[in-house]
Amino acid sequence: MREVVVTGGGTGIGYAVAEAFASVGDHVTITGRREHVLKEAAERLGAAYVPFDAASPVAVKDALDRLPAHVDVLVNNAGGNTNLERRQSEDLMDVAEAWWANLNANLLSAVLVTTALAPRMGKGGRIVSIGSIAARGTGSGSYGAAKAAVESWTADLAAELGPRGITANVVAPGLVVETEFFRGRLTEEGVAARVQNTRNGRPGTPSDVADTVLFLASAGAGHMTGQVLHLNGGAYLGR
Repeated sequence: MREVVVTGGGTGIGYAVAEAFASVGDHVTITGRREHVLKEAAERLGAAYVPFDAASPVAVKDALDRLPAHVDVLVNNAGGNTNLERRQSEDLMDVAEAWWANLNANLLSAVLVTTALAPRMGKGGRIVSIGSIAARGTGSGSYGAAKAAVESWTADLAAELGPRGITANVVAPGLVVETEFFRGRLTEEGVAARVQNTRNGRPGTPSDVADTVLFLASAGAGHMTGQVLHLNGGAYLGR
């Protein structure tokens, strides 16, 4: 039985990932900022939960004693487009804070948790970070830039941890429905426009992402590292 840690595991993609690992008999620990959400999710999953802000170095350090002493799989899922919670502004301080928010939520959270838990991983360890199609020039400003930085950091991480037999990869979804990502702002027209760009004519689902993460965490993916798997129905062709 493997020890699996999923950040942002209380809802959406993170919950689906945690559920996929639990379904194959792994012991799962989910993390997130909202304790009540985590507790309810953990009860449904039969998982452990540790509430903390993954973007805070102090909070991550304080949480270490409650996280597994040995980690086989780490899934960096915490994040989201923080611009959706902000009003547009040309004030330079507002602009700086908006960029910091997305970089903290999407990049720093993954860097901090990985840095803290990587020493607890041994040969065969797996690190999977959730990226986005937005990293490949589809827009979204600071969110896309933060996810692009996740890709660059993962390449370095793969080189750093490869000699220890640990892989590091990114799963970059396109549109995924049934999540909190759009804060209820995605219209049917918005879904249709995004689906029109796919080759298979449908949006992605959290289970699509979970199945891909499960593969990257498998023994069969041991020679795959430093890669970005584009999971978007062909809306972006990674070639």
